[in-house]
Amino acid sequence: MDTVLVIDDDDQLRKSFCKLLKEEDYAIISAASGEAGIEIVKQNVLDLVILDLRLPGINGMETFKRIKKIDSKLPVIIITAYGTTQIAIEATKMGAYDYVLKPFDVPDMLNLIEQAIEAGYFMRSPVEVDAAPDKESGDVIIGQSKLMQDVYKSIGRVSQTDATVLILGESGTGKELVARAVYQHGIRSDKAFLIINCVAIPENLLESELFGYEKGAFTGASQRHIGKIEQANGGTVFLDEIGDMPLNIQGKILRLLQEKKIERLGGEEIIPVDVRIIAATNKKLEQAIKNKKFREDLYFRLKVVAIELPPLRDRREDINSLISYYMAKFSNELKVDNPGIQKEALTRLNRYDWPGNIRELSNLIQKVLIFNRGAPISITDLEQVINKKEKTKFTEEIKLNDIKEWVRQLLSKPSENYRFDDFIDMVSTIVIAEALKITNGNRSQAAKLLSVSRPTLHAKIDKYHIKLKTEISD
Repeated sequence: MDTVLVIDDDDQLRKSFCKLLKEEDYAIISAASGEAGIEIVKQNVLDLVILDLRLPGINGMETFKRIKKIDSKLPVIIITAYGTTQIAIEATKMGAYDYVLKPFDVPDMLNLIEQAIEAGYFMRSPVEVDAAPDKESGDVIIGQSKLMQDVYKSIGRVSQTDATVLILGESGTGKELVARAVYQHGIRSDKAFLIINCVAIPENLLESELFGYEKGAFTGASQRHIGKIEQANGGTVFLDEIGDMPLNIQGKILRLLQEKKIERLGGEEIIPVDVRIIAATNKKLEQAIKNKKFREDLYFRLKVVAIELPPLRDRREDINSLISYYMAKFSNELKVDNPGIQKEALTRLNRYDWPGNIRELSNLIQKVLIFNRGAPISITDLEQVINKKEKTKFTEEIKLNDIKEWVRQLLSKPSENYRFDDFIDMVSTIVIAEALKITNGNRSQAAKLLSVSRPTLHAKIDKYHIKLKTEISD
């Protein structure tokens, strides 16, 4: 349960916050003064502070500064009246997560609280790199394969520099974890780390979210707003799914990288900023450049250091370690005993290609454990939690991998000299024999099933000497 501290001298507002946030399953602590709030920060592990700027005794701005000295990564949301907006803007520049004007919209406030707590978690929760497979807590990057060892080396080398990093890889391969590892092991780890998902934010809002805006920049812009890049000054910004960023905003990111300057939307002031950019995408950016969807100059600016995450199918030797980790993790979260997994089910999981990569594997393990009755996980357990479409794909991919393994075994025999035509003959024999079995030996029906003429089928049956115990001559 996340813990939120509300510091406000308005008794009614504190009570309203307590009622609202308890209904959303947050633990709430409140304080009526800055002094009391600071003592609470010293003595408790908190996930968020909501701070009013107008307080008796030490004011909100001084309270904010002292909180940041105690815990620089504790997110703080400022709440303020119109008269103190400029102070709230200054606090945001100094590291406050955001500010909200009174009176505020409750759904918007709840959404902001969730975002701030998540940002705080990303900054404060370590990502262990190359951790033991039986690690059960925290966020962990699992894998002992050579491909993953190369990833770890890249993280180590780039972390102690200020270079821009581009993380490439399919969906579900763990790009966000790698970005956080680079940040947490880096020279800006004591500063802000803010994540912008370029897909999750609508295009018309993304520019103002990144760069902020001036009063009157558009309808509804009643006050100046500081963007995430300016807010993260001195720290790190992670641009997730940058391959989907609109071209007009790409130009502004390029300027940021080249000149370390930005302009707020609707403003003319040139604002110097010092942020490290880490970007990630599952897109093939070279192809996007050819299709005029991504700027080539931005691509080369981003790709100072590139870290490419391999798909899970290319590092199968890590699958058992990942299964072991997620079995322990989700058993602990669900408060159930770890049931283990049968050898046949483990073999089946190892032979699957995992198009959704680690995310798909973790989701499957979690679903299996939810419905598990305590016995070791079996193939039947796996099939029960996969929908019909996924089940067909799951089964087809495993069977295809069985064929691949059979071919690999034949090719690896040094005493045999298999030619390409030998494999064609072997597969043709199997396909024709199975078609005849399905049609109970009826050659006309088998020919239709295989979409070949009857004479062609007859010729192949003779060529491969295919016989059935019971044959219908048709």
